[in-house]
Amino acid sequence: MSAEQELYTKFIHNHADSLLEQIRVEKSQLVLHGVKRGLRNDDGTGVMAGVTSIGSTQGYYMRDGEKTAMEGRLYYRGIDVADIVDGFLKDDRPGFEETAYLLILGKLPCKPELEAFRLMLEDFRELPPGFTENMILPAPSKNIMNKISRSILALYSYDDSPELNERDIEGELTKALKLLACCPIIVAHAYAAKRHYFDGEGLYLHRSQPGYSMAENFLHSVGHDNSFTKEEARLLDLCMVLHAEHGGGNNSAFSCRVLTSSGTDIYSAISAAIGSLKGPRHGGANEKVIEMFDYIKKDVKDWKDDDEVSRYLDKILSGEAASGDGLIYGMGHAIYTISDPRSIMLKELARNLASNKGMSDEFYLLETVERLAPYALGRRKGIKKAEICANVDMYSGLVYEMLGIPQELYTPLFVIARMAGWCAHRLEEAWGGGRIIRPAYKAIALDKDYVPLEHR
Repeated sequence: MSAEQELYTKFIHNHADSLLEQIRVEKSQLVLHGVKRGLRNDDGTGVMAGVTSIGSTQGYYMRDGEKTAMEGRLYYRGIDVADIVDGFLKDDRPGFEETAYLLILGKLPCKPELEAFRLMLEDFRELPPGFTENMILPAPSKNIMNKISRSILALYSYDDSPELNERDIEGELTKALKLLACCPIIVAHAYAAKRHYFDGEGLYLHRSQPGYSMAENFLHSVGHDNSFTKEEARLLDLCMVLHAEHGGGNNSAFSCRVLTSSGTDIYSAISAAIGSLKGPRHGGANEKVIEMFDYIKKDVKDWKDDDEVSRYLDKILSGEAASGDGLIYGMGHAIYTISDPRSIMLKELARNLASNKGMSDEFYLLETVERLAPYALGRRKGIKKAEICANVDMYSGLVYEMLGIPQELYTPLFVIARMAGWCAHRLEEAWGGGRIIRPAYKAIALDKDYVPLEHR
């Protein structure tokens, strides 16, 4: 290390400690000033920041001023997602395109409308000429989420009228549908660049296939041999439907709406949502579930021994096992209490695939953790059982693993699906918001006199 580098390191170290102490003082003032940190009320409900007709969730109801647990429900445009899923599974057809149509355009399509929508998305899939060569391959990233965000921002340069025009909703809708359609190709090419430049593998850039659904095209694009089964495509399609939207208050949708309220362009707003989703407290949680289960599979000798699994969960919560952060990933949700409807729907199809893939033991271990975790959390709180349920991340990670999808693509897959919800929220905020979103922060710094440099 050079003398300059040593000097810089010492400077940063000394000032970081002082800065951290200042931040801790600020944190101690939150309760004193009635700050609703995380925009959450004392009872765990969210602070009301707006209205939306796009998506809604139900995990409890208020009775005599108290939160009362209930089976979870998820609605897209007022329709129970369980009914949407039941409809396309009974018809034995993909459901994501229909779901995207519903979320963005506000109604269920008839057959001709759905076919026209599907064909339009096919036409919109291709990236601008030279985009992959000029924007994706020259600057590959080890983290695909960052590359997706950068690529979305780069599309601004290929748009003749990229800025928000509140007199042209048709133009903004076209941009939204183009982003929805081309996002899977961006993800696939960003992954190909990462594999080639950082993992030392060959460079495979597969073109989208006409007639394929978005789920089928993704499975075609990320594998060497482009092969997949109908059951695999159906399960990935279900995952995409369940991840497409989750209300306006979730962190990434709210990020999109905050930027949109400033009047900025769609590329900036969507890029912000992607940055939010990257975080392990949001979309990145599915990767943390797999990481946690890798520890459990390695350290627990008998996966079917409830006592041994329970003891290990206690160690996870105390920070003695797994990643050491004291969290059981895949368990708990800000809204759902008794059940996460997405987890329930995904779990049933995942069970069949696990049997076909010879991974029934892994699936059984997931169920065991789901069953025992509330009791482990209860022991930490001094109660018999915590009111907590498995969330969608508990089973989506295993599903992706069974589909042969690399772990670094789990959260990017979330981006592909959630693009539908983000674009819907973008449009709703741009034409229904009307004011920039600007919450207040309590200033707590004491007044001080300025001291001239020579007297400090």
